[in-house]
Amino acid sequence: MSTLTRVCTAGSVDDGKSTFVGRLLHDTKNILADQYEAVARTSAARGQANPDLSLLVDGLRAEREQGITIDVAYRYFTTGARSFILADCPGHEQYTRNTVTGMSTAEAVVVLVDARNGVVTQTKRHATVAALLGVRHVVFAVNKIDLLGYSEEAFLAIEADVRELSGRLGLADVHVVPVSALVGDNIVERSAETAWYGGPSVLEILESVASDEPAPTGLRLPIEYVLRVPDYRGYAGRIAAGSVAVGDAVTLPAGRSATVSRLTVAGEDVDRAEAGQSVAVSLDGEYDLARGDLIAGADRPEDARRFHAVAVHLSDTPLAVGRVVELRYGAALVRGRVASVEALVDIETGEPTGATDTLRVNDVAEVTVELAQPLPVETYRVGGQVGSFLLIEPGTGDTLTAGLVR
Repeated sequence: MSTLTRVCTAGSVDDGKSTFVGRLLHDTKNILADQYEAVARTSAARGQANPDLSLLVDGLRAEREQGITIDVAYRYFTTGARSFILADCPGHEQYTRNTVTGMSTAEAVVVLVDARNGVVTQTKRHATVAALLGVRHVVFAVNKIDLLGYSEEAFLAIEADVRELSGRLGLADVHVVPVSALVGDNIVERSAETAWYGGPSVLEILESVASDEPAPTGLRLPIEYVLRVPDYRGYAGRIAAGSVAVGDAVTLPAGRSATVSRLTVAGEDVDRAEAGQSVAVSLDGEYDLARGDLIAGADRPEDARRFHAVAVHLSDTPLAVGRVVELRYGAALVRGRVASVEALVDIETGEPTGATDTLRVNDVAEVTVELAQPLPVETYRVGGQVGSFLLIEPGTGDTLTAGLVR
């Protein structure tokens, strides 16, 4: 089985994100002939000389009509070395919340930069979001280099700006690649047009990305359902992190411990289950556990009623400091509130600015959250395995804010 890697693309409007993704799908032979033919027909009807590969990912009607990406478009594709889930994020500033959603589970981010414009405000925004979310691998694809006659001088100037930005934000593993999404230079195959570059293509970089985020040493299984039938009690949920095997010692709420006596996956008994699998766990006794409780390994997080976080406000409805809302963490749902906003984060620089008493759409802020009852919260880990939460409007269930525990 090939390794699964989550990738996100981002960039400013008209930097060519969707064309880049379409080219990636086309050149890795991950589209069907009838899909390509439909794109070719639509492009011809618009008077375009070449098939507009962005149509392979700009799926919403509003996006097709405006020629932009609004929502996050997810695509699955495979190569000989890897399987990928790719999120194509919007470029407009007002859709920053969608970009945060797309990047939140990414192991690598590809930021498109228009070679004619260089590093612009949205480039800085997307790089800052990647840094805030702890994304370890960032590829800056300097697109439309063909329109500058494959100029090495132009590329090196942009690369210098990218390196300065990356260093300031503390991005760890950064690559800068000259590309043309329109004709395919350095997307999948290395291009003869950029012999002066000499580095890997974007796909080669993505195929070499190591899944090097350290996982928790112990199990994290939020209980979603308690299964009770005669002679059987199971605690069902999706393993957020770690693994579990029959015979393992686990920890329960209130300082209790137990031993795993049975595991079932899709109705079949198994000896072991890993992160990402949905499983039903039976224990060596009857324990009073409910939806939202956590079955964990020996390194169980301590319960807390107050924690610090970075929050992104997603809703058009403002959220005032102190207003009681519901907080979802794992499978748990409790009352809580934003007790204070220490600072809004400048999305272009990643630096904190002044405090506020109200969060508004697309705001990114350093906050303190208080809960009505304690939860075993822990620091966010890249990919959203643990440490992420949502603030929800009571009554309607509408999502207001997403957050990462610090």
